Amino acid sequence: MATLTAADHDHLARSIELAEFGLGRVHPNPMVGALIVRDEKVLAEGWHDECGGPHAEVNAIADAGGADLTGATLYVSMEPCCHHGKTPPCTDALIAAGIARVVVASDDPSAKACGRGLGILRDEGIEVDVADGELAARARLVNQAFRKHARSGRPWIAFKSAMTLDGKVATRTGDSQWISDESSRARAHRWRASVDAVVVGIGTALADDPQLTARLDGVHHQPRRVVFDATARLPLDSKLVAAAPQSALTVVVSRAARRSAVEALEMAGAEVVVATGENEPARVRSALDQLGARGITSILLEGGPHLAGAFLDAGEIDEVRLFLAPLLLGGRAARDPLEGEGVERISEALRALTLDCERVADDLLISARLREW
Repeated sequence: MATLTAADHDHLARSIELAEFGLGRVHPNPMVGALIVRDEKVLAEGWHDECGGPHAEVNAIADAGGADLTGATLYVSMEPCCHHGKTPPCTDALIAAGIARVVVASDDPSAKACGRGLGILRDEGIEVDVADGELAARARLVNQAFRKHARSGRPWIAFKSAMTLDGKVATRTGDSQWISDESSRARAHRWRASVDAVVVGIGTALADDPQLTARLDGVHHQPRRVVFDATARLPLDSKLVAAAPQSALTVVVSRAARRSAVEALEMAGAEVVVATGENEPARVRSALDQLGARGITSILLEGGPHLAGAFLDAGEIDEVRLFLAPLLLGGRAARDPLEGEGVERISEALRALTLDCERVADDLLISARLREW
C-alpha cells in the first residue's frame, strides 16, 4: 500500500464531508462522497443524493461537464460498487472515464462488495490506494447504520433520552413533558429525519400519544414509526394509528396479542410484526431481525425506560444521546432512563468508546458511541 500524501488526506477528508450531504436521503444505501483531481486541481465533486439515483462517483463524473478525465485521480469515501443494482456499477464508469488512480477512505462490508470493486479496478490497470488510521475511521463512522446492517442484518440503534441532573426521565406520577429545552427537542426532530425508524414502547405511546414524525421545515424524509406493544393495546384512535395510512407504522407484538386486536390494527393501516423469544431481550432481537429484513438500517430509540432497558439487555444499543437538563426531581419512584435487568457487577458494565459533550441552549448533550461497525 502506497503512503498517502498530505494532499491525498485533504482530498479524502473532503470526500467524507461530501458524503454527509446524503444524510437522511439515501436509505438503505450508504452515504458516499467523491471528487476528481488532476495536477492538484479539483475538477469535479459529487455525492450520493438519493436512493435509486446515480452514485457519488457517477455524479462527480457528470459534474466534470464532459471534460477529459484521462489520467485523473478519484477520491471516494467508500470503495466503488461493482454490481448491478438500481444503477450500473461505478467501476464501469470509472474505467470508461479514463480514471488512472482511485483513493478510497473505507471499505464496503456488504456481501456484494468486500474489495471486489477494487480488484476489478486493479485488473484494469488503475492504481488503487486505501486509507487507514483516522481517515478510515472517520469514513466508517459516517456509515455505521449501513455497516451494521450489512454485517448483522439488524438496524443500528441510537438511544435518545432527556434526563434531569439527578438522572430522572419522569416524575413519580409519570410526568415528563418537558424535561429538555425547546432547542434540544428541535435537535431530536432532525435526528428523526435522518433515520429509517423511530421506536417507542407502548407505555410511552399510551402516556404521550406521540406522532413520532420529524416536524421541521425542509424535511426530505419521515421515519417509519415503530411501537413495541406486546399485547396490541395501541388505541385505534391514537395519533400514531390515525396517521398510519399516510405515514408508515409498524406495531411489534408478541404471540400473546389477541388476534382481533392485531387484525384491527392491520385494518387501520398498521403493519404488525410478531416477535418471538423466551424473554424481552430475545424478542427485541427477533423484532430487529425482521425490521432489518424489511430494509430498516437505522433506528432512533426514544424509550421509554422499560423498552430501552430491554434493548440494552439485548446488546443492541450502539450509541447513546442524552440531554441533561438543569432540573432536579428527586423521589424514589421517579423513573430512570434505563431499566431492564442490567448487570450485576461494575466490571460487566458496557464502556463507551467515545464520549462527547455539547451545550444546547440550557441543556447539555452527552453523546457516547458504544461500538464501531
